[in-house]
Amino acid sequence: MTFNDIFKSSFLENITSVSILDMALALLLAFGIGLFIFLVYKKTYQGVMYSSSFGTTLIALTMITTVVILAVTSNVVLSLGMVGALSIVRFRTAIKEPLDIAFLFWSIAVGIVLAAGMIPLAVIGSVIIGVILLVFVNKKSHCNPYIVVLSCADSSSEKRATDFLTSKVQKCVVKSKTAEKGNIELNFEIRMKNDNSDFINELSEMNGIRSAVLVSYNGEYMG
Repeated sequence: MTFNDIFKSSFLENITSVSILDMALALLLAFGIGLFIFLVYKKTYQGVMYSSSFGTTLIALTMITTVVILAVTSNVVLSLGMVGALSIVRFRTAIKEPLDIAFLFWSIAVGIVLAAGMIPLAVIGSVIIGVILLVFVNKKSHCNPYIVVLSCADSSSEKRATDFLTSKVQKCVVKSKTAEKGNIELNFEIRMKNDNSDFINELSEMNGIRSAVLVSYNGEYMG
């Protein structure tokens, strides 16, 4: 093997396997669609604490996937090596929101489709997915649920409070009841007729009612 044979390798030949224009166009589109995914994620986020780093990860993941697939599609041998390399990668970050998995998979799928040259599918598909998420995730119920926690002295005050509460709200369902000597605690799921919560003040002033608490319920529920 001569000195010239050392530099006459397939590595140097792979430099021109993907054109500069293809790389620039793919990465530019990946950044644009990744930014769109980030904005949709920001608009549809319903968790407790918003993480801006996760939104940035969606953009980076779209571009990184595009780069990887561009390399894989240009060389069959490289694609086999890439599969082996990625198979040993393990991610330990916990996904707190189920919807975050959809955004991660969306970013990866867009990167794959773009690198494969299916630009209309990536663009139109992302727009449709984004619109669907914006419509369904941000859809608010016309009658939000609340939890009322009552502490009553005896069964007679419990009955009066239940009747009063039923007359003031649209829907009232007993979720739990705890009874002990000298105290009865009730949890009601209610649907209010309007935004007026003055009935809680009246409820707390009734004879035999020790306390009345109104809590907004943001969990999953059946309408």
